[in-house]
Amino acid sequence: SLGLAFEVSHPNFQVDQEMNLVARRDVMDSGTVMFIHGVNEHADDMAQVDIVGAPPRSPQTLRIQPYRSKRALFAPRMHVNENMEPPFPKVIGTVMSPGMENDHIFHMTGSGADQDPKGVFTINRVTGEVSVSQELDREAISSYTLEVSVTDLSGKLVEGPVALLVDVNDQNDNRPIFKETRYAGEVLEGSPTGTVVMTMTAEDADDPRLQNAVLRYNIVRQSPDKPSPNMFYINPESGNIVTVISPTLLDRETLPTTQYELEIVAQDMKGRDVGLTGTATATITITDKNDHAPEFTHSLFQANVDEGSTGVAVNLTVDDRDDPATGAWRAIYSIINGDPTQNFEIQTNPDNNEGMLSVVKPLDYESVVFHTLLIKVENEDPLVPDVGYGSSSTATVHITVLDVNEGPVFFPDPLQVTKMENIPLGSFVALLNATDPDVLQSQSIRFAVLRDPANWLSVNPVRGTVNTSANLDRESPYVHDNKYTAIFMATDNGSRPASGTGTLVIHLEDYNDNAPYVHPSVVRVCEDTKDSVVIVGGRDRDIHPNAGPFKIELGKQPGLEKTWKVSRVNNTHAQIMLLQSMKRANYQLPLVVTDSGLPPLSNSTEIKVQVCTCKKNRMDCSSAGSVRSNLMMLLALVLVLLLVCVVCIVCIVCMCLL
Repeated sequence: SLGLAFEVSHPNFQVDQEMNLVARRDVMDSGTVMFIHGVNEHADDMAQVDIVGAPPRSPQTLRIQPYRSKRALFAPRMHVNENMEPPFPKVIGTVMSPGMENDHIFHMTGSGADQDPKGVFTINRVTGEVSVSQELDREAISSYTLEVSVTDLSGKLVEGPVALLVDVNDQNDNRPIFKETRYAGEVLEGSPTGTVVMTMTAEDADDPRLQNAVLRYNIVRQSPDKPSPNMFYINPESGNIVTVISPTLLDRETLPTTQYELEIVAQDMKGRDVGLTGTATATITITDKNDHAPEFTHSLFQANVDEGSTGVAVNLTVDDRDDPATGAWRAIYSIINGDPTQNFEIQTNPDNNEGMLSVVKPLDYESVVFHTLLIKVENEDPLVPDVGYGSSSTATVHITVLDVNEGPVFFPDPLQVTKMENIPLGSFVALLNATDPDVLQSQSIRFAVLRDPANWLSVNPVRGTVNTSANLDRESPYVHDNKYTAIFMATDNGSRPASGTGTLVIHLEDYNDNAPYVHPSVVRVCEDTKDSVVIVGGRDRDIHPNAGPFKIELGKQPGLEKTWKVSRVNNTHAQIMLLQSMKRANYQLPLVVTDSGLPPLSNSTEIKVQVCTCKKNRMDCSSAGSVRSNLMMLLALVLVLLLVCVVCIVCIVCMCLL
């Protein structure tokens, strides 16, 4: 067996030194057919191997069964380099058929021969030499599967067909490529050395089984290069970028910048100098953590505030070295002492992080002149465990209240009194009481009427006594719910006079000063006495006990009682009955209505009674006033004729004068 060599047609198998057929990888299915060609300097032979089922006890070794030793067509696996230079064609291998006769011809079919892409490979019909006819690109097609057969001159198949596999050998003709040209990552300040920041990944289109596509990564530039040019390290194989700088130096507040730019190179051929390279940029942001407490710029702030005013009194400023516009920088202020009555509140200005201390309840100079507040500032985010709030996180604020001339204050306000509506003109109504809050100043007060809708009142400007200047009337439209409201003004004599207002509410008690009246004022009855009944009621602008019960009766006109009858229905209504039939017409019926006041008031009035025709529950009052209507129409006609005559006479006179 010295000098014996084997060629196997299947790429997943080989013959080892002990002449065993060994599978290079797991065999997944049965039915596979391959050929083994054995050659030495004296002879050659060929065998066919069929995989018919499960492997024997040793799964990687198959027994070689001789197939035939004569005239077996053998197409060894061939290899061709991509990117070959002309001239073409170039011989890449030979298909063998022992005992080949002169009248036999080789044929080759398949993709790359007589199918697209056509003409890539050709076979010498006599010798079986296989040639490539053009430059190949492994990244386009990495292998070709062809079929080779032998026929005689008549075209009859003699051998085959057998498979011919052609592998395109890779060359390092593709550079590593990053998907993006720029990548972004971030790392928290103070992170431990070795913290993974981000991962850079490039791809190489070359054969991944070869070093042509085995990449190595490297950082070739860091900008800026302070405080160290090697703050970061990239794992050559995985592309992971990790921190190298110590946690104490990775301090966002002391670094020259919060962003570092790394130029990353990916090189194939395991990073050897002959390898091709691709480049990308990684921008790493050093993010902030709350490792600096806010500190007031001053331990003491002062402000002057006018008494009686509200609004922002003073802006408190703080320094915080953490990243602006983050929870580690944004301040939260609180009043921790000095505001028992909650006159103040403090809020954060979102634009500049200042604390806006405001007066929300007006301050009183006469009560407290000075206010001392203790203010605390914190961050929205909690501080890191090894950092705390110190004395600089609190500040004192002195507020001085400035005296302002305040307007007089009425007491009580409103002032409420009760009066009869019929009190005499000029009667006393109330005494206004107003005091000046500026007790430290000696000032006088004068009173004036500010709003008196009905012009019923007057006020003594010095004493503040209110008297009637007109008769009060509970039934006035200016009185609501028996109450009349007026507003008075009190003004001091300060250098800049100040005024205040107070309200006087007069509760008016009713007096029987309004006579009752009958409602409705127009009624209808039927001309037939059996249906001639109507109900009327009494009304009064006064209230109990000066209103109902009402007494309604006929007037004193002689003879009324023969035609009409009025009888009581209840405390407020009476029934009017027609005692004898009357012609359809309008009649004026005199009535007397009396209220229950002390003394009572009576009202002699008339209501209009329309006597109508009633048939089948329908009332026809159209002719009730027909006589009067006809007379009125006749009179109008006479007046028109008279006017025409006068115009004609005037015209005749004018013509005569001309």
